[in-house]
Amino acid sequence: MTGLQHILETYIGDGPVPGAVTLVARGDRVEVQAVGSSDAEGSSPMARDSIFRIASLTKPVVAAAVMMLVEEGRLGLADPVAKWLPELASPAVVRTPDGPVDQVRPATGPITVFDLLTSRAGYGFPSDFSLPAVGLLFSELKQGPPQPQLVPAPDAWMAALSRIPLLHQPGDGWLYNTSSDIQGVLIARASGRPLPEFLAERLFEPLGMADTGFEVPPGKLDRFTSYYRVGPTGERELVDAPGGQWSSRPAFPSGAGGLVSTVDDWHAFARMLLAEGSVGGRRLLSPTSVRQMTTDHLTGAQREAGRLFLEGQGWGFGGSVDIGTIDPWNVPGRYGWVGGTGTTAHLVPSTGAVAILLTQLELSGPTAPPLMRDFWRYAAGV
Repeated sequence: MTGLQHILETYIGDGPVPGAVTLVARGDRVEVQAVGSSDAEGSSPMARDSIFRIASLTKPVVAAAVMMLVEEGRLGLADPVAKWLPELASPAVVRTPDGPVDQVRPATGPITVFDLLTSRAGYGFPSDFSLPAVGLLFSELKQGPPQPQLVPAPDAWMAALSRIPLLHQPGDGWLYNTSSDIQGVLIARASGRPLPEFLAERLFEPLGMADTGFEVPPGKLDRFTSYYRVGPTGERELVDAPGGQWSSRPAFPSGAGGLVSTVDDWHAFARMLLAEGSVGGRRLLSPTSVRQMTTDHLTGAQREAGRLFLEGQGWGFGGSVDIGTIDPWNVPGRYGWVGGTGTTAHLVPSTGAVAILLTQLELSGPTAPPLMRDFWRYAAGV
């Protein structure tokens, strides 16, 4: 039994996690482990090509797609997004973050493409989820754990968003999640193509990401895992099963958390970033775009305000960027993120390392659980 297999089996079987698939790559050496079952009943063993709901591991993929449009000149980082998203032409900002949503003032400047990419558009989750404006993100936009079939179509979603005030002036504060969903709508409108089609043609097909998308077709349901959460009394509850919410294309393909994928598919995306945007001699992104994605863009105050999510690290485009060795697994420049469905993926440009863990147990909050931390420690070789 390998060290990684031992770590996984500590949490799987008699533990709360039905199964997991991991990939750790160090240069040309790739270690893959598949442990446990695809569901709590043990219907089938977990396999290397098992398909998972990857939740927020969608965010880096969507940010890369935005940068493709920037490189083509269809978008500019400094462009106001109102050119494509007129619903956001005149945003209002709450007078105080904890104040009533009807006490607002006009935004002092436009929301830009750069604001969206850095998650500083003024919409999203702060550390305090009880703020009135945050409540509207849950009730009106269905933000939170992925619910593909319950979210309204993009035009209706944007109309609802336009009625919700910002928590901060554009560019002033880092807030989690919502900016990535807005990026998905921006891609569709700027390209003139639905987000699933754009991602499939421009990223998934060139990278060979054959099992990545916003739905699982009938022929692949036998490889699709079930998805669980831990209930209020500690029991494991089924949230979604094969044939459920991911069995058909959603009206709103979520750029913040809607994709399904496999360890090898996400590894292909990571290898493209490590190769500074190229794959098989074909360039998908420029080295400059990749560096922008994997560079921290936050101020010290913004990182501190986002500590619940970022744990003191920074944020690039669509993912976190390590800026200090706060924990043993942190490496300056390490880029990636965590998905609320129990997933995590990171790459280290300076070493070429990649670490991916896919499970099907929902996180209980923004803080990574012990399994992820033990996995990160193993992947870092400490």
